[in-house]
Amino acid sequence: MQIRDVLEVKSADELFSIGPDANVAEAVARMVERDIGSLAVMRGDTLVGFVTERDIVRGMHRVGVCLTDNRVSDLMEKEPLVVTLDDSVDYARDAMTKSHTSHLVVLDGNRVAGVISFHDLARACLKEANFENALLKRYIKHWPE
Repeated sequence: MQIRDVLEVKSADELFSIGPDANVAEAVARMVERDIGSLAVMRGDTLVGFVTERDIVRGMHRVGVCLTDNRVSDLMEKEPLVVTLDDSVDYARDAMTKSHTSHLVVLDGNRVAGVISFHDLARACLKEANFENALLKRYIKHWPE
């Protein structure tokens, strides 16, 4: 299975993003409104970083609990971990596990195609496993349901 298949399984195809000069409170509000854990940091159509809940919590620890006056660019990952549409799910899982990250930016060439989470990967893998299981049960004609 490839990353493009994971993006197809995701229910929303909208890219949630924020500008690097936005304040952290705005980023938190956007994540809460959308029930998401990360935002691509974009300047126009160009990816300039990536900010996650984890980045915000670490920033709170570093500068104190109140981050409302800080900008997203103060906390964002400036060189986020990325995958391409043609990368395998196994590669993405391995990269996420080794880097202890829960989100990846997906690139289509130089364009941001989306963001996937570990949850998205798990859901896509379960869907594929259920489909394969159904095919195998049909192949074994007398499988008890």
